[in-house]
Parts: sequence; structure tokens; C-alpha cells
Amino acid sequence: MIPTDVGVGRYAPSPSGDLHIGNLRTALLAWLFARHTDRGFVLRMEDLDRVAHGAAERQLDDLRALGIDWEPPVVRQSDRRSFYDNTIETLTARGLTYECWCTRREILEAPAAPHTPAGAYPGTCRNLTGAELAERRAGNRPPALRLRSSVQHMTVTDLLHGEYTGAVDDLVLRRNDGTPAYNLVVVVDDAAQGVDQVVRGDDLLSSTPRQAYLAALLDIAVPTYAHVPMALNREGVRLAKRDGAVTLADLAAAGVTAPVAVSVIAESLGLAARGESVTASDLLTRFDPALLPRQPWVFDPSSVRRSVVRPAPG
Repeated sequence: MIPTDVGVGRYAPSPSGDLHIGNLRTALLAWLFARHTDRGFVLRMEDLDRVAHGAAERQLDDLRALGIDWEPPVVRQSDRRSFYDNTIETLTARGLTYECWCTRREILEAPAAPHTPAGAYPGTCRNLTGAELAERRAGNRPPALRLRSSVQHMTVTDLLHGEYTGAVDDLVLRRNDGTPAYNLVVVVDDAAQGVDQVVRGDDLLSSTPRQAYLAALLDIAVPTYAHVPMALNREGVRLAKRDGAVTLADLAAAGVTAPVAVSVIAESLGLAARGESVTASDLLTRFDPALLPRQPWVFDPSSVRRSVVRPAPG
């Protein structure tokens, strides 16, 4: 059990494939943030969407290979559908949800209302009449379920980005295929696991005000956030498996071991000198969030040397 007074950090990958080195870098950062502040650390598999056979087990093996540990059990969202349904029922009973039949294309093509943030849902289905509802319910397309938000913006505080104000629209709670939506499940799961520190890629910063608003509606404490820079390929595009030797298995085939991968990640974070051999435990003594780079890391697989790196001093 994790003492409730120390807080909890987490890492929550999607088991749709093997983790690439950018994912592993974020995982190591989440672990460092948590352990550096004497927090517990938990894992959660976000497996409500596509799942690749054996991916979850390989991801756990890769995290262990880097020296990352966690408190059991590993939570799987697929085991928690009833909790999401109960939360949606609670919001519905409060009059805070409504059905929506809009397609993505219709949302993109809809004229935006004055002062509506770019990309926000324009509220097309928010105030349908009884006749309009009956007409849509008689069709073949099942509805999604949206939150009836009362604000357009919310400000959150991020350890790396400072105060960030972002859009809060009528976010989807349940997709039209019946799957609970990400912005809902992440709030429910973090609360259930006692997570009070969320470290993840900065591509998710823009969705954070929506999650913080939903947490407030559910009387859930908003976590401390740290959105860390992502890993990019040589073209400046988000790193993906198609970029070559980017997973631990690929790197191992090229002669790069997991300990060397840790050292490469540490160098990218300013926590190790070039060619210095370090472990995850070594990094805990050096970790200072204020000194972390704020720019994306451009990873070039061809630049990772196969030679054995030199050990850390002392």
C-alpha cells in the first residue's frame, strides 16, 4: 500500500505497440518526478482502444529494463468500465450531459460562435428541441454523450510551463461506439489511484484545462502537472516506430543495450555527460526539475553509438 500522505505519480501507456525511446524518456521522467518527491509510483494500461497482442507485457519488461519500479497492481482500464459508467450516470443525474450526433467533419465545418476557442465544440446539439431529439434518435447513428460545460476557459499551473489557460468546451464523455472517452477516464482513474502528480508529454497540455474542469465538477482535487518536451525525429515530427531503431528491441538489435539507452536519455535531459554510463538510481541524485530542457529532443537513431559508454564518476 502507498501511504496517502506522500502522494502518487504515475505512467499510463497505451498498449497498442512497443514503447519507443520518447515514450520511455517520458516514463523515466514521470518516475524521477515521483521518486524525487518521495511519492509512490503506479502504472495504468490505457487499453480501451486498440491493443496489440503482448504489448502490455513487453512495455512492462522495457520499463523494468530501464530500472523503473512501481507499486502493484498494474491497473487496466478495461477492468474499470463500471466506474466510468457510474461517473457518467452521476453527471447525467445532475443535468450535466447531453446527446450529440455530430460527426468530426460537421464539427470542423460548423461556424464558430463569437468568443468560441478555435477547435472547440460549437454546441450544435446542446439545446435540441424535443422534436429534433426524437428525429435524431430515430436515425441509425448512435449518439455520443457530451458534458454540458459552464465555462469556456480554465487556467492550470504546470511545473514547466507555468500558468496555462486553455479551452474548455462540451467535451465528449462517451463516444458513439459506447467507449468512455479519454478526458473522462483519466480523471476518474487518477482519483481512484490517488494520483496527485501527472507527468506526461506536452502534446497533452492543451487537454489539461478540460480535465481540471471535469475534476472540479466531480469534487476531485486537481493534480500537480508537469508536461515534458516530446521526442521528435530528424524532420521535427513526433517520433514513431517508423523512424527506425527507436524501441528497446530495435536498439538491442543494433547493439544498443537498455543501460546505454538510459544513458542516452539522461544525456538528452542534461543529467549525464556524453558517453557517461548512468542508471536510473544515479539520476535520482542529480534530478532537478528546474534544470530540465524545455525544447523537444530530436532523436537520431544513427547517432547512438554502439560502444560501451564510460561509467559515472565515483
